[in-house]
Amino acid sequence: MRIIIAPDKFKGSLSAPDVCTHLEKGLQRGAGGNLDVVRIPVADGGEGTLDAAVGSGFTRRSAVVAGPTGEPVTADFAVRGNEAVIEMAAASGLALLPAGALVGGRPGPVEARTATSLGTGQLIGAALDAGCNRVILGVGGSANTDGGAGILQGLGAALLDAGGNELPAGGAALARLDRIDFSGFDTRLKHTRFVLASDVDNPLLGAQGAAVIFGPQKGATQQDVGLLDAALARFVEVLAREIGHRAIKAAEAPGAGAAGGVGYASLAVLAATRRPGIDVVLEFTELEQRLAGADLVITGEGSLDEQSLLGKTPMGVARAAAGQGVPVIAVCGRTTLEAGQASAAGFEDVYALTELESNVDRCIAEAGQLLEQLGTQISGRLAANTLSRSARTKEDLHV
Repeated sequence: MRIIIAPDKFKGSLSAPDVCTHLEKGLQRGAGGNLDVVRIPVADGGEGTLDAAVGSGFTRRSAVVAGPTGEPVTADFAVRGNEAVIEMAAASGLALLPAGALVGGRPGPVEARTATSLGTGQLIGAALDAGCNRVILGVGGSANTDGGAGILQGLGAALLDAGGNELPAGGAALARLDRIDFSGFDTRLKHTRFVLASDVDNPLLGAQGAAVIFGPQKGATQQDVGLLDAALARFVEVLAREIGHRAIKAAEAPGAGAAGGVGYASLAVLAATRRPGIDVVLEFTELEQRLAGADLVITGEGSLDEQSLLGKTPMGVARAAAGQGVPVIAVCGRTTLEAGQASAAGFEDVYALTELESNVDRCIAEAGQLLEQLGTQISGRLAANTLSRSARTKEDLHV
Protein backbone atom coordinates (compact mmCIF):
# COMPACT_ATOMS: atom_id res chain seq x y z
CA MET A 1 0.00 0.00 0.00
CA ARG A 2 1.28 3.45 -0.94
CA ILE A 3 0.40 6.22 1.52
CA ILE A 4 1.04 9.94 1.12
CA ILE A 5 1.42 11.86 4.39
CA ALA A 6 0.80 15.56 3.70
CA PRO A 7 0.04 17.45 6.93
CA ASP A 8 0.50 20.99 8.15
CA LYS A 9 2.20 21.67 11.48
CA PHE A 10 0.51 21.03 14.81
CA LYS A 11 0.96 24.57 16.08
CA GLY A 12 2.64 24.70 19.47
CA SER A 13 3.61 21.04 19.27
CA LEU A 14 5.20 19.71 16.09
CA SER A 15 6.42 20.99 12.75
CA ALA A 16 4.92 19.40 9.65
CA PRO A 17 8.07 17.28 9.05
CA ASP A 18 7.86 16.06 12.66
CA VAL A 19 4.20 15.15 12.18
CA CYS A 20 5.22 13.12 9.13
CA THR A 21 7.99 11.34 11.05
CA HIS A 22 5.88 10.31 14.02
CA LEU A 23 2.88 9.32 11.95
CA GLU A 24 4.99 7.17 9.62
CA LYS A 25 6.64 5.47 12.58
CA GLY A 26 3.25 4.46 13.94
CA LEU A 27 1.92 3.39 10.53
CA GLN A 28 4.93 1.19 9.84
CA ARG A 29 4.79 -0.29 13.32
CA GLY A 30 1.21 -1.33 12.76
CA ALA A 31 1.93 -2.70 9.29
CA GLY A 32 5.17 -4.51 10.08
CA GLY A 33 7.18 -2.04 8.01
CA ASN A 34 5.47 -3.05 4.76
CA LEU A 35 4.07 0.31 3.73
CA ASP A 36 5.37 2.56 0.95
CA VAL A 37 5.14 5.96 2.66
CA VAL A 38 5.85 9.30 0.98
CA ARG A 39 6.22 12.34 3.24
CA ILE A 40 5.14 15.72 1.85
CA PRO A 41 4.98 18.35 4.62
CA VAL A 42 2.75 21.22 3.54
CA ALA A 43 1.53 24.60 4.82
CA ASP A 44 -0.94 27.34 3.93
CA GLY A 45 1.62 30.02 3.11
CA GLY A 46 2.33 31.14 6.68
CA GLU A 47 4.60 29.55 9.25
CA GLY A 48 5.74 26.15 8.05
CA THR A 49 6.02 27.17 4.41
CA LEU A 50 9.81 27.03 4.60
CA ASP A 51 9.72 23.48 5.98
CA ALA A 52 7.38 22.49 3.17
CA ALA A 53 9.80 23.93 0.61
CA VAL A 54 12.81 22.13 2.07
CA GLY A 55 10.81 18.92 2.22
CA SER A 56 10.11 19.32 -1.48
CA GLY A 57 13.71 19.60 -2.61
CA PHE A 58 14.59 23.24 -1.96
CA THR A 59 17.93 23.91 -0.29
CA ARG A 60 17.90 25.71 3.03
CA ARG A 61 20.02 28.88 3.14
CA SER A 62 20.48 31.43 5.91
CA ALA A 63 21.34 35.10 6.30
CA VAL A 64 21.84 37.45 9.22
CA VAL A 65 19.18 40.15 9.03
CA ALA A 66 17.44 42.65 11.28
CA GLY A 67 14.77 41.15 13.50
CA PRO A 68 11.45 42.87 14.21
CA THR A 69 13.03 45.16 16.81
CA GLY A 70 16.22 45.71 14.80
CA GLU A 71 18.41 43.19 16.60
CA PRO A 72 20.31 40.80 14.32
CA VAL A 73 18.77 37.36 13.79
CA THR A 74 19.77 34.44 11.62
CA ALA A 75 16.88 33.72 9.26
CA ASP A 76 16.49 30.80 6.88
CA PHE A 77 15.10 30.86 3.38
CA ALA A 78 14.95 28.20 0.66
CA VAL A 79 16.29 28.07 -2.89
CA ARG A 80 15.66 25.75 -5.83
CA GLY A 81 17.15 26.87 -9.11
CA ASN A 82 16.11 30.48 -9.65
CA GLU A 83 13.20 30.25 -7.20
CA ALA A 84 13.22 31.26 -3.54
CA VAL A 85 10.75 30.70 -0.74
CA ILE A 86 10.80 33.26 2.05
CA GLU A 87 8.81 32.82 5.23
CA MET A 88 8.32 36.26 6.69
CA ALA A 89 8.04 34.96 10.25
CA ALA A 90 11.67 33.79 10.03
CA ALA A 91 12.87 37.41 9.89
CA SER A 92 10.03 39.60 11.15
CA GLY A 93 7.86 37.28 13.21
CA LEU A 94 6.17 37.78 16.57
CA ALA A 95 8.06 34.76 17.86
CA LEU A 96 11.34 36.67 17.39
CA LEU A 97 10.45 39.47 19.79
CA PRO A 98 12.94 39.44 22.69
CA ALA A 99 11.65 38.53 26.13
CA GLY A 100 12.13 42.12 27.26
CA ALA A 101 9.65 43.26 24.62
CA LEU A 102 6.85 41.14 26.04
CA VAL A 103 4.30 42.19 28.63
CA GLY A 104 2.70 39.20 30.32
CA GLY A 105 3.94 37.03 27.47
CA ARG A 106 2.38 39.29 24.83
CA PRO A 107 3.86 42.06 22.65
CA GLY A 108 3.83 45.49 24.23
CA PRO A 109 2.63 48.79 22.72
CA VAL A 110 6.17 50.05 22.06
CA GLU A 111 6.84 47.10 19.77
CA ALA A 112 3.46 47.53 18.10
CA ARG A 113 4.55 51.01 17.02
CA THR A 114 8.18 50.25 16.18
CA ALA A 115 8.37 46.66 14.91
CA THR A 116 9.71 46.51 11.37
CA SER A 117 9.67 44.28 8.29
CA LEU A 118 13.22 45.40 7.44
CA GLY A 119 14.68 41.91 7.88
CA THR A 120 12.24 40.45 5.36
CA GLY A 121 13.48 42.96 2.80
CA GLN A 122 17.05 41.97 3.61
CA LEU A 123 16.11 38.31 3.23
CA ILE A 124 14.72 39.07 -0.23
CA GLY A 125 18.07 40.69 -1.00
CA ALA A 126 19.84 37.50 0.09
CA ALA A 127 17.64 35.52 -2.30
CA LEU A 128 18.59 37.88 -5.13
CA ASP A 129 22.24 37.38 -4.20
CA ALA A 130 21.64 33.63 -4.54
CA GLY A 131 20.59 34.20 -8.17
CA CYS A 132 16.83 33.98 -7.70
CA ASN A 133 14.42 35.94 -9.87
CA ARG A 134 11.19 34.39 -8.64
CA VAL A 135 10.34 34.85 -4.98
CA ILE A 136 7.46 33.30 -3.08
CA LEU A 137 6.75 35.41 -0.02
CA GLY A 138 4.85 33.50 2.64
CA VAL A 139 3.34 35.90 5.15
CA GLY A 140 1.89 35.24 8.58
CA GLY A 141 2.92 35.60 12.19
CA SER A 142 4.42 39.05 11.62
CA ALA A 143 5.22 41.48 14.44
CA ASN A 144 5.08 44.68 12.37
CA THR A 145 2.38 47.10 11.24
CA ASP A 146 4.55 49.16 8.90
CA GLY A 147 2.83 48.62 5.56
CA GLY A 148 5.93 46.84 4.28
CA ALA A 149 7.93 50.08 4.50
CA GLY A 150 10.68 48.10 6.21
CA ILE A 151 10.87 45.74 3.24
CA LEU A 152 11.45 48.71 0.95
CA GLN A 153 14.19 49.98 3.27
CA GLY A 154 15.78 46.53 3.28
CA LEU A 155 15.91 46.69 -0.51
CA GLY A 156 17.56 50.09 -0.67
CA ALA A 157 14.78 52.69 -0.50
CA ALA A 158 15.21 55.64 1.89
CA LEU A 159 12.19 56.89 3.84
CA LEU A 160 12.80 60.53 4.70
CA ASP A 161 11.15 63.18 6.86
CA ALA A 162 10.77 66.85 5.93
CA GLY A 163 14.33 67.54 7.04
CA GLY A 164 15.77 64.82 4.82
CA ASN A 165 16.49 62.51 7.75
CA GLU A 166 15.88 58.78 7.48
CA LEU A 167 12.90 57.68 9.53
CA PRO A 168 13.36 55.21 12.36
CA ALA A 169 11.85 51.75 12.00
CA GLY A 170 8.20 50.92 12.53
CA GLY A 171 4.74 51.92 11.44
CA ALA A 172 4.28 54.87 13.80
CA ALA A 173 7.21 56.77 12.28
CA LEU A 174 5.46 56.82 8.90
CA ALA A 175 3.31 59.67 10.22
CA ARG A 176 6.36 61.89 9.62
CA LEU A 177 7.12 60.57 6.14
CA ASP A 178 7.74 63.32 3.60
CA ARG A 179 9.29 61.50 0.63
CA ILE A 180 10.72 58.18 -0.47
CA ASP A 181 14.04 58.06 -2.30
CA PHE A 182 14.19 55.04 -4.60
CA SER A 183 17.57 55.95 -6.13
CA GLY A 184 19.28 53.17 -4.16
CA PHE A 185 16.54 50.59 -4.75
CA ASP A 186 17.89 47.21 -5.88
CA THR A 187 17.77 47.24 -9.69
CA ARG A 188 17.51 43.43 -9.81
CA LEU A 189 13.92 43.79 -8.62
CA LYS A 190 12.88 44.94 -12.09
CA HIS A 191 13.52 41.41 -13.34
CA THR A 192 12.12 39.57 -10.33
CA ARG A 193 8.62 38.14 -10.08
CA PHE A 194 6.95 37.95 -6.68
CA VAL A 195 4.13 35.77 -5.43
CA LEU A 196 2.37 36.86 -2.26
CA ALA A 197 1.16 33.66 -0.60
CA SER A 198 -1.67 34.84 1.60
CA ASP A 199 -5.31 34.07 2.38
CA VAL A 200 -5.88 37.39 4.15
CA ASP A 201 -8.19 39.58 2.08
CA ASN A 202 -8.18 42.73 4.23
CA PRO A 203 -7.33 46.10 2.65
CA LEU A 204 -4.54 48.22 4.12
CA LEU A 205 -6.60 50.97 5.76
CA GLY A 206 -9.82 51.56 7.65
CA ALA A 207 -12.16 49.45 9.73
CA GLN A 208 -11.01 46.20 8.12
CA GLY A 209 -7.41 47.28 7.65
CA ALA A 210 -4.08 46.07 8.99
CA ALA A 211 -3.94 48.31 12.07
CA VAL A 212 -7.55 47.87 13.22
CA ILE A 213 -7.89 44.13 12.68
CA PHE A 214 -4.40 42.84 13.42
CA GLY A 215 -2.74 45.63 15.42
CA PRO A 216 -4.18 44.57 18.81
CA GLN A 217 -2.72 41.08 18.35
CA LYS A 218 0.69 42.76 18.10
CA GLY A 219 0.36 44.83 21.25
CA ALA A 220 -1.35 47.95 19.87
CA THR A 221 -3.65 49.87 22.21
CA GLN A 222 -6.74 51.56 20.82
CA GLN A 223 -4.78 54.80 20.64
CA ASP A 224 -1.97 53.01 18.82
CA VAL A 225 -4.43 51.55 16.33
CA GLY A 226 -5.62 55.02 15.31
CA LEU A 227 -2.06 56.31 15.13
CA LEU A 228 -0.89 53.38 13.01
CA ASP A 229 -3.83 53.57 10.63
CA ALA A 230 -3.19 57.29 10.07
CA ALA A 231 0.53 56.63 9.57
CA LEU A 232 -0.21 53.97 6.98
CA ALA A 233 -2.51 56.41 5.19
CA ARG A 234 0.37 58.88 5.08
CA PHE A 235 2.59 56.14 3.62
CA VAL A 236 0.07 55.59 0.82
CA GLU A 237 -0.17 59.34 0.14
CA VAL A 238 3.59 59.80 -0.15
CA LEU A 239 4.12 56.59 -2.12
CA ALA A 240 1.47 57.72 -4.61
CA ARG A 241 3.60 60.79 -5.37
CA GLU A 242 6.49 58.49 -6.21
CA ILE A 243 4.83 55.68 -8.19
CA GLY A 244 1.44 57.08 -9.16
CA HIS A 245 -2.17 55.97 -8.77
CA ARG A 246 -1.33 52.28 -8.39
CA ALA A 247 -0.18 53.08 -4.84
CA ILE A 248 -3.73 54.15 -3.98
CA LYS A 249 -5.34 51.27 -5.87
CA ALA A 250 -3.10 48.71 -4.13
CA ALA A 251 -4.13 50.00 -0.69
CA GLU A 252 -7.71 49.02 -1.46
CA ALA A 253 -6.84 45.62 -2.91
CA PRO A 254 -7.68 42.40 -1.07
CA GLY A 255 -4.58 41.21 0.77
CA ALA A 256 -2.99 44.64 1.16
CA GLY A 257 -3.51 44.39 4.91
CA ALA A 258 -1.75 41.03 5.21
CA ALA A 259 1.21 40.80 7.61
CA GLY A 260 0.89 44.31 8.98
CA GLY A 261 0.56 45.74 5.50
CA VAL A 262 3.47 43.87 3.93
CA GLY A 263 0.88 42.77 1.40
CA TYR A 264 0.54 46.43 0.42
CA ALA A 265 4.21 47.06 -0.37
CA SER A 266 4.36 43.70 -2.15
CA LEU A 267 1.43 44.59 -4.40
CA ALA A 268 2.18 48.29 -4.92
CA VAL A 269 5.96 48.28 -5.34
CA LEU A 270 7.07 44.70 -5.98
CA ALA A 271 4.13 44.03 -8.35
CA ALA A 272 3.43 40.77 -6.56
CA THR A 273 0.69 38.39 -7.62
CA ARG A 274 -1.46 37.37 -4.67
CA ARG A 275 -2.45 33.71 -4.52
CA PRO A 276 -3.97 31.47 -1.82
CA GLY A 277 -1.14 30.14 0.28
CA ILE A 278 -2.18 26.51 0.09
CA ASP A 279 -2.32 26.66 -3.72
CA VAL A 280 1.20 28.03 -3.89
CA VAL A 281 2.56 25.39 -1.52
CA LEU A 282 0.80 22.49 -3.23
CA GLU A 283 2.23 23.72 -6.52
CA PHE A 284 5.87 23.80 -5.44
CA THR A 285 5.55 20.52 -3.51
CA GLU A 286 4.10 18.98 -6.70
CA LEU A 287 1.55 17.12 -4.60
CA GLU A 288 -0.84 16.41 -7.47
CA GLN A 289 1.88 14.74 -9.55
CA ARG A 290 3.11 12.72 -6.56
CA LEU A 291 -0.39 11.38 -5.88
CA ALA A 292 -0.11 9.04 -8.86
CA GLY A 293 -0.45 5.45 -7.66
CA ALA A 294 -1.32 6.40 -4.08
CA ASP A 295 -3.87 4.31 -2.17
CA LEU A 296 -4.43 6.80 0.65
CA VAL A 297 -3.60 10.36 1.66
CA ILE A 298 -3.30 11.43 5.29
CA THR A 299 -3.44 15.16 6.01
CA GLY A 300 -4.21 17.27 9.05
CA GLU A 301 -3.28 20.09 11.41
CA GLY A 302 -3.37 20.88 15.10
CA SER A 303 -7.01 21.94 15.24
CA LEU A 304 -9.43 20.71 12.61
CA ASP A 305 -12.43 23.02 12.86
CA GLU A 306 -14.71 25.36 10.95
CA GLN A 307 -11.75 27.61 10.14
CA SER A 308 -10.10 24.66 8.41
CA LEU A 309 -13.04 24.49 6.00
CA LEU A 310 -12.28 28.00 4.72
CA GLY A 311 -9.35 26.79 2.63
CA LYS A 312 -6.62 25.86 5.07
CA THR A 313 -4.11 23.09 4.43
CA PRO A 314 -6.26 19.97 4.98
CA MET A 315 -8.90 21.25 2.58
CA GLY A 316 -6.32 21.98 -0.11
CA VAL A 317 -4.86 18.50 0.22
CA ALA A 318 -8.32 16.89 0.23
CA ARG A 319 -9.24 18.81 -2.92
CA ALA A 320 -6.07 17.68 -4.71
CA ALA A 321 -6.60 14.06 -3.65
CA ALA A 322 -10.24 14.10 -4.75
CA GLY A 323 -9.11 15.20 -8.19
CA GLN A 324 -7.02 12.03 -8.40
CA GLY A 325 -9.67 9.79 -6.85
CA VAL A 326 -7.51 9.03 -3.80
CA PRO A 327 -9.27 8.66 -0.41
CA VAL A 328 -8.25 11.04 2.38
CA ILE A 329 -8.25 10.79 6.15
CA ALA A 330 -7.26 13.54 8.58
CA VAL A 331 -5.28 13.51 11.81
CA CYS A 332 -5.35 16.40 14.24
CA GLY A 333 -4.81 17.41 17.83
CA ARG A 334 -8.50 18.07 18.29
CA THR A 335 -11.55 18.53 16.09
CA THR A 336 -14.84 20.34 16.45
CA LEU A 337 -16.20 19.07 13.13
CA GLU A 338 -19.23 16.83 13.15
CA ALA A 339 -19.12 13.64 11.09
CA GLY A 340 -21.27 15.18 8.37
CA GLN A 341 -19.00 18.22 8.08
CA ALA A 342 -15.89 16.07 7.84
CA SER A 343 -17.47 13.88 5.18
CA ALA A 344 -18.65 16.88 3.16
CA ALA A 345 -15.10 18.27 3.34
CA GLY A 346 -13.79 15.11 1.71
CA PHE A 347 -12.44 13.21 4.72
CA GLU A 348 -13.33 9.54 4.99
CA ASP A 349 -12.34 9.59 8.64
CA VAL A 350 -10.83 11.91 11.25
CA TYR A 351 -8.46 10.81 14.01
CA ALA A 352 -7.80 13.21 16.89
CA LEU A 353 -5.19 13.00 19.64
CA THR A 354 -7.93 13.88 22.12
CA GLU A 355 -9.46 10.47 21.39
CA LEU A 356 -6.42 8.98 23.08
CA GLU A 357 -5.78 11.69 25.70
CA SER A 358 -8.54 14.01 26.85
CA ASN A 359 -6.13 16.41 28.58
CA VAL A 360 -5.30 19.01 25.92
CA ASP A 361 -2.07 20.10 27.65
CA ARG A 362 -0.81 16.53 27.57
CA CYS A 363 -1.84 16.24 23.93
CA ILE A 364 0.35 19.24 23.16
CA ALA A 365 3.29 18.01 25.25
CA GLU A 366 3.12 14.40 24.05
CA ALA A 367 1.90 14.97 20.50
CA GLY A 368 4.64 12.89 18.89
CA GLN A 369 4.00 9.80 20.98
CA LEU A 370 0.25 10.10 20.56
CA LEU A 371 0.59 10.50 16.80
CA GLU A 372 2.53 7.26 16.68
CA GLN A 373 -0.30 5.56 18.54
CA LEU A 374 -2.78 6.98 16.04
CA GLY A 375 -0.60 5.77 13.18
CA THR A 376 -0.60 2.25 14.57
CA GLN A 377 -4.36 2.45 15.02
CA ILE A 378 -4.83 3.62 11.43
CA SER A 379 -2.68 0.75 10.12
CA GLY A 380 -4.79 -1.72 12.05
CA ARG A 381 -8.01 -0.40 10.58
CA LEU A 382 -6.53 -0.34 7.08
CA ALA A 383 -5.51 -3.98 7.45
CA ALA A 384 -8.95 -4.93 8.75
CA ASN A 385 -10.63 -3.13 5.85
CA THR A 386 -8.35 -4.89 3.37
CA LEU A 387 -9.18 -8.29 4.84
CA SER A 388 -12.87 -7.43 4.81
CA ARG A 389 -12.75 -6.42 1.14
CA SER A 390 -10.82 -9.60 0.31
CA ALA A 391 -13.41 -11.74 2.09
CA ARG A 392 -16.27 -10.03 0.27
CA THR A 393 -14.52 -10.56 -3.08
CA LYS A 394 -14.08 -14.27 -2.40
CA GLU A 395 -17.70 -14.53 -1.42
CA ASP A 396 -18.81 -12.79 -4.59
CA LEU A 397 -16.67 -15.23 -6.61
CA HIS A 398 -17.96 -18.19 -4.57
CA VAL A 399 -14.37 -19.11 -3.64
